[in-house]
Amino acid sequence: MSDYFHLRAVPPSALRNSANWMQRLFEDDWDAVRERIGRHREEVLDKSYLDHELLYAGAEVVLGGLPVYPGDHDKPPFLLLTAARANRVSAYLGSADFEALWLVVREELLPRHGGAAAEREARGVFAAAHRDLTAFYDQTARYGDAVVKWLVH
Repeated sequence: MSDYFHLRAVPPSALRNSANWMQRLFEDDWDAVRERIGRHREEVLDKSYLDHELLYAGAEVVLGGLPVYPGDHDKPPFLLLTAARANRVSAYLGSADFEALWLVVREELLPRHGGAAAEREARGVFAAAHRDLTAFYDQTARYGDAVVKWLVH
């Protein structure tokens, strides 16, 4: 199984500052998650999630957050964005110009994604992820939710 970056929206009233609770949030099946957080909204980025972060370097915390370390320190930390921070990320993504972001990082990303010959396809993948993240954070902000993130192996 390959790595992927998983983001879940969580109502602040349901959120627990506990690595055990966050672990269960990502291990539960879809129905259990809906029952616990009320609304099931999530986004998943594939193993190239760090490349997506390059688009937003120096901007808001689109993929980062406050680390919450699990008891097993061999696992990556969970990342937490408060509802206020998620709202700021939503505002940033809603006003971001993907074309301008792409132009800044394309030279760095293209060699890892098929080179110049594959630019149209690579750009399309990043544009789709940008649209998905923008929609995820927009809906999260409208509900006033926080976001919990985790790199899943």
